[in-house]
Amino acid sequence: MRWQGRRQSSNVEDRRGAGGGFGGSLGGAGPRIRIPMGGGGGGGLGIGAIVVILIVAWVAGINPLSLLGLDMGGGPVTTQVAPQQRPSGQTGAPADEMGAFVSTVLAETETTWTKIFAENGVRYREPTLVLFSGATQSACGFAQSAMGPFYCPGDQKVYIDLAFYDELKSRFGAGGDFAEAYVIAHEVGHHVQNLLGTLGEVNRIRGQSDSARSNELSVRTELQADCYAGIWARSVDAEGLLEQGDMEEAINAAAQIGDDAIQQRTQGYVVPESFNHGSSEQRMRWLKRGYDKGTVEACDTFSVSSI
Repeated sequence: MRWQGRRQSSNVEDRRGAGGGFGGSLGGAGPRIRIPMGGGGGGGLGIGAIVVILIVAWVAGINPLSLLGLDMGGGPVTTQVAPQQRPSGQTGAPADEMGAFVSTVLAETETTWTKIFAENGVRYREPTLVLFSGATQSACGFAQSAMGPFYCPGDQKVYIDLAFYDELKSRFGAGGDFAEAYVIAHEVGHHVQNLLGTLGEVNRIRGQSDSARSNELSVRTELQADCYAGIWARSVDAEGLLEQGDMEEAINAAAQIGDDAIQQRTQGYVVPESFNHGSSEQRMRWLKRGYDKGTVEACDTFSVSSI
């Protein structure tokens, strides 16, 4: 991706180096959350499995604690943290290379979605990208680096520890700068869903649904965010920013974090009924659909009978 010398977004909050030290609680603002460490014969998850589960939570658009059954209320953790307790960091585009890269990617998403919203007579509200290291707090609760990137609708911020990219490459075999850009674009896709009211409506229906229906809605939500990432990829390609192999990097990343690929890797077998992110084939197909079609209407995963 040809990103050097491009505009960098000022909507970046750099908390790296601020530290966390929350000890697994929600900053004193809610119940203590303990991640089961496994070991022994109790049937708990080992730390390796937990890390894998939490890493892929970036695709969910929800607080990753819910994937471990640590969500006390059946939905995303929404414990509010008092404003004075929220870590503050420097705002604006960071000077280091990786910070500059993600702030440039964020700027490109701003360009893409500002134009699309304006064409429909609506103002696009830009999200904030929070860079942190180790742990931090969000309006959706406690965030830890092992959770991977996620979007919090409560404060309209995308959270990422950039060390995640090392895990994405080494553990999932999904390296490359455009694979990394796809991560940001996917989370911004959840922000678009939030602005359009999709996330709120999905959460409302999921709260009234059985697990099968809830999983289906989760899959459709994730595939739509992938499709929105594809729209962004088409936009930057039109600007001449894509290099040979870039889309292949993004498509490979989508394949590596499909539910079937994750289950096969971690447990040796696949349970389609438990999918809540989408299969590798689905994720690749909807990402490519967004790229090929380039319209929000083409990304309506909720109106098609089969996804």
